[in-house]
Amino acid sequence: MKRYLILTALLPFAVLAQPLNTMNNPNQPGYEIPSQQRMQTQMLGQQQQQKGMLNQQLKTQTQLQQQSLQNQMNNNTQMIQQGQPRVQPLPNTNGGMLSGGTSDGQQHMLPPRSNGDMLNNPQN
Repeated sequence: MKRYLILTALLPFAVLAQPLNTMNNPNQPGYEIPSQQRMQTQMLGQQQQQKGMLNQQLKTQTQLQQQSLQNQMNNNTQMIQQGQPRVQPLPNTNGGMLSGGTSDGQQHMLPPRSNGDMLNNPQN
């Protein structure tokens, strides 16, 4: 009789005990290590935070570039309206590197040669 009395006294505590988690069994497929789950959750949170920071930096940089371009356009418009001369590049009269840098348009090239020239012309 005492056994039954003790058993009935302990029964409410048995109801409060947590059941075994059959879904998180290491022998079952799909088992995830709790510490690994925590690490993945933390890393995902950090990635999302970094993504938000990068997006904010990108927005700020884009706004600064747009402001700079707008300021340049405004300055150019004011200069044109005020009639100030714009700085233009110097004219390229020599043709630059393409024509060899001569003003007469000729290129510096060796004179044409043919077979036997060196025999007939000993100065060269």
